[in-house]
Parts: sequence; C-alpha cells; structure tokens
Amino acid sequence: MRIAYLDCFSGISGDMFLGALVDAGVSPRLLEETVAALDIGARLEISKVVRGGIAASKVDVYSHGEKDLPREVFWGQPGQSAHEQTHGHSHRHSPHEHHAADAQRYEPGRQSSRAGAPAPPEHNHKRGRGLTEIRKIIERAAIGDTAKATAIRIFEALGKAEAEIHSKTIEKVHFHEVGAVDAMVDIVCAAVGAESLDVDEWVCSPLNVGGGTVKCAHGTLPVPAPATLKLLQDAPVYSSGPQVELVTPTGAAIVKTLAARFGSFPAMKITQAGYGAGTRDFQEHPNVLRLTLGEAAETVGAHTSRETITVLEANLDDLSPQVLAYAAEKLLADGALDVFSVPVQMKKGRPGTLLTVLSKPEDAERTTKLIFAETTTLGVRRREEQRQTLARRWETVKTSWGDVRIKIASMNGSISNYAPEYEDCRALAEAHHVPLKTVLEEATQQYLRCQRKA
Repeated sequence: MRIAYLDCFSGISGDMFLGALVDAGVSPRLLEETVAALDIGARLEISKVVRGGIAASKVDVYSHGEKDLPREVFWGQPGQSAHEQTHGHSHRHSPHEHHAADAQRYEPGRQSSRAGAPAPPEHNHKRGRGLTEIRKIIERAAIGDTAKATAIRIFEALGKAEAEIHSKTIEKVHFHEVGAVDAMVDIVCAAVGAESLDVDEWVCSPLNVGGGTVKCAHGTLPVPAPATLKLLQDAPVYSSGPQVELVTPTGAAIVKTLAARFGSFPAMKITQAGYGAGTRDFQEHPNVLRLTLGEAAETVGAHTSRETITVLEANLDDLSPQVLAYAAEKLLADGALDVFSVPVQMKKGRPGTLLTVLSKPEDAERTTKLIFAETTTLGVRRREEQRQTLARRWETVKTSWGDVRIKIASMNGSISNYAPEYEDCRALAEAHHVPLKTVLEEATQQYLRCQRKA
C-alpha cells in the first residue's frame, strides 16, 4: 500500500502543497498543462529556494501577468483583488514583496505611474465567484474526472465552512479568496498532482496553525481565521513558533478532503520526500511543508487498519445496573464503536463502575452529551488513542433455519478468526424455537464445510 504523509510543522497553504508535490516527483509540466486547461489567464512559476537551510520547491501563480499577492497589511487598498480584500494576511509572502507588487499594479483604464509601462488586462473579481461558476470552469477543463471531482469537493468544503460562518446557503456564498484565480489554480493543481502520485492513503500530522491575528473583511480576528477553524474541526492542531497565519483556508480544505486520518509518522519504506516552500523565511523553523511517500512496511501493522479513536470514560457509583445497560444500548445504537464497563472500588469504599466508550473523533461531542443524558456522571474524561484493526469481511452460510452471516478477520492475507453473527443466530433461534447454541454451532460447521470445499 502506497502512503503519503504530510508534515505540517509549519502549516499548509495551497502553494506550499503544490511545491511539495513537485519536489516529491510530480511533473511540473503536468501542473502547467492543468493551469492551461483551466483557461483563466494564469500561469505557474516554479523555482528552487532555501528555507531555514532546507532546499525546497516554490510555486507562484501569475494571473494576467501579475504575481499572486499576499493576504497582507494593505487589505482593502484600491486596485486589490477580492482575494486580497477578503482574508487579510498570509505567511506565504513577505511584506517587501507586497510593496513591490503593489507598486506595479494598475487600475483598469488608467495610465501607469511608471513611464512607458503597459497596463495589464483587467481582471477585477471584487464579487468573487459562486460555486456554480467554479464547478463549470472545472468541469469544462481537460483534466481527469477523478481530479475534477476532488477539486470540486475541496471547493465545496470551503463553501460549506463559509456558509456556516456567514449563515448563508452554500450556493449564495461568493468565494472571494478561493474564487480568485490563484486559489483556483492551487486547488485544481492540487487535485491533479495528488492523483498522479497514485497514493492509496493520505495521512496528515497535527497542524501548526501559527498565531497572532489575521485581517478579514469583517475586521481583525485571531488565527486561525474563521473558515480555517471551521475546516479543521476534529483535526489535531497546535500553535508554535512565529505569530502569523500558518494554515490558510485553502490549505485546510486540501487536508480535509485528501487526508484519511491524522497521526504520527506511519510505518513505511520511504521512496521519496519533497519540500514545498512558503514565501517567508522564519528563524524558528524552516517554512516548508514536507511530503513523504513510501510503501507500507511489511509488518503486522502494515496489514491492519490504523485509525485515531476517542476514548470516553466516566466513573459511576449511583446508577442502577438496568439503567447502565440501557445507556450502553443507546450509545451503541447512536454509533459508538464499543461500550464496556468494569467494576471499580471508589472513594470511601463505595463499589462503582467504570464506563468506557470508544467513539469516532467526529462523534465524540455527541456521544459525550448522550453519556451525560443517560447516566448520573458529573464528568467525562476524553483522550485520543491509536487503534489497529484486522481486515474484516462477511460471508453468508445457509443453516436449517435460514441464512447467517459469518464475520471473518484476516491478517497478512490469512484468516485469523471467524464467528457467526450473534443477532442473525438469535433471530433464527427465537423464530424457530431452537436453542441459540444449536444455531451458532450449525452456522460455524457450515462455514467450515464451505472452507474445505474452497
């Protein structure tokens, strides 16, 4: 299994992701052809730079002859695109670069302040683009259908975040930042480049979001910006180093769409690594995004599924066992991965019960509320843990009373365990008035007969 691991110790933005793709082996020509296929007046400039002593690839977007400008302190100045006017400042660009680029900007129809310099074409996107228009641009581009679908999902993730923040429907959101030409290039090239790597699973580290403030259309707000914060819900994040924005909304949307899980560096045989550069050069750490590619290691862990789960625990010493049993059933019906309890000795010699619930991280908040509602606990402990599970599948066997599903677990391609599905056997036992153990035994024997024949 081919794995891609994103090290976001300096955050992630769209251009950093593109740089990492190129540095890890994606053809620059593929990305250039993708930009041309969009036909939105853009081109790429790809170069090698050094960040904190680390050589990295830098990808810049030029729109109608002008370089992509930063989300910087000149928010709202005349001549800026809606991309700049909406979201303020980014770690991708340095202030002096903004001054230089801004000095070369022209307002449509006006003579340049620089003698003899021609005015570039008009490309004012003050209203931004709606999702419908963006979909049409992507769908008519000559790129693969899978990449098109991925790019649209990234935009839809951004649209959903913006819609929730501003209390609008997704179709009424105008993508000022993401509708800008440079962000369209970032997202579509990210989808095409990621597909070309032929990766089976994308894994992402916890994300360093940075700190400080960011200037948005609605004023100055703390980092992460509202859209970024919404997109990173349930993702592990932290703040370290320079007090600037390290994760942009575009970068967060790419991670949210591509990454199957978050965690530490996975077990793999490394085949390639690449570094994508941000514009600034920090003293605290190299301002790069690292992308590592490899094959899953030939170990037990490589043939099992790894995932992050949330463990919820509560101590109970004043709850009826019948109520606890009911609460466990409710939790399982609501989507808990597992529920179990063990007897414990509590303070002052009181006997009690330790209730443990395993949950998907995205369901943890809802599950916690259900624990409070259905038990008498006053507090629920929470922690994140890694879980490995064997590959599982179902087969159906025929018994004298009806069909029964058999759950089969395998490791390294060999069957390691099997068992009849309890609920199937129970339903048949009750319907035909036969002992449950008889149904379980016959289902097992039927499965073994099928295996011998195979």
